[in-house]
Amino acid sequence: MRTRYFYGWNVVGATFVMALWSFGLGFYGIAVYVAMLQQLHGWSASAVSAPVTVYYVAGALLTAAIASVYERFGSRIVVATGAVAMAAGLATLGVVSRPWQLYPVFLVMSVGWGAMSGAAINIILAPWFQRRRGLAVSLAFNGATLGGVLVTPALIYLVGALGFARALAVAALVLVVVLLVMGAAVMRSGPDTLGLGPDGDPPRPPSARPLPAGDRRWRRDALRTWRFWSVSAPFALGLAAQVGVLTHMVALVTPALGTGGAARAVSATTAAALVGRLATGFVVDKVNRRLVTCATLVVQLAGLALLSRDPSPVGVYAGCALFGLGVGNLTTLPGLILAVEWPREHFSGLVGLVVGINQLTFAFGPSLVGVVRDWAGTYGAALGACAALQAISAALILLGPGPAANTRAD
Repeated sequence: MRTRYFYGWNVVGATFVMALWSFGLGFYGIAVYVAMLQQLHGWSASAVSAPVTVYYVAGALLTAAIASVYERFGSRIVVATGAVAMAAGLATLGVVSRPWQLYPVFLVMSVGWGAMSGAAINIILAPWFQRRRGLAVSLAFNGATLGGVLVTPALIYLVGALGFARALAVAALVLVVVLLVMGAAVMRSGPDTLGLGPDGDPPRPPSARPLPAGDRRWRRDALRTWRFWSVSAPFALGLAAQVGVLTHMVALVTPALGTGGAARAVSATTAAALVGRLATGFVVDKVNRRLVTCATLVVQLAGLALLSRDPSPVGVYAGCALFGLGVGNLTTLPGLILAVEWPREHFSGLVGLVVGINQLTFAFGPSLVGVVRDWAGTYGAALGACAALQAISAALILLGPGPAANTRAD
């Protein structure tokens, strides 16, 4: 008997494409913008990093409420709006001439980032999968990783061929066209529109449907528990270190590798992230997700140790690869831990809240690295600060209570 194909995998493909472009240009691409703005205008690392912090803070505020936005307007409209906002910001970023102009530009871009970042991927896929959510989310997030492998290095080469302004204009045009077409053609609100339940199973009873996003009382209750903060706090600190390093990655490795080598280093980092996320995706539904998180952070610590101590090309590439193995997992694992430690009907609201808090915290990562680098004169001290944050995160994630007997979601 032939198994009926489940349309939810089409939605996984759509979120993969969304993540490819939103992370490639709105996350990994930040390192390119920071390096190019410093090179073209002679602005300091801290002057360029501060608007990036504003970008992530504004995106975090939107992310914290994104579940309600998706519930009210649907995936197609939200993704289309986010694509237009990010494209508009990108095109304008190429023509700024004063540091203060970076703030409004990054604020416009933040609308796109908040609408299409990690929380959005989890929220879009949550209605479609339950038993195989870990695999579905990991596959979709691989689009984010490939954004660093493909989109960001291509952007570096495009800047070299066309110049900064023209390269960003081309990238913005491709982004908006691809995502508008993809959203219109593939995005659907949930399997109930096809008469199905999660994973293609029969429809679930009405009592199992998610609670309205407007019900805030359970969110306030969650914020009072260690169960919630034992997920949010470690990832917030770990991602602050990770985003700080990634934002300055091009500027960090260029002295040792040159411009072409920097592009290859970004590719190595994100290729390793793809390997790490794929490997995790196939086992994460069967193992303790907190232990996976701790192991991820320890591997990244080893990468930071190499980057801070070995200036040789081999050491830099090895450090980037080790650090990259955990890059994808730190954005995927928060939602996967929430999925097994909280009731399913709370998932969409909680993942938006956790990712919003995480983004609000890691928004300061780029500025932290930039300020410490300007103060010390090199990136060594900044990498040490990031390593300390990740060590704290690795310890905190193991202190969580785990799933309660009556809250396991899958």
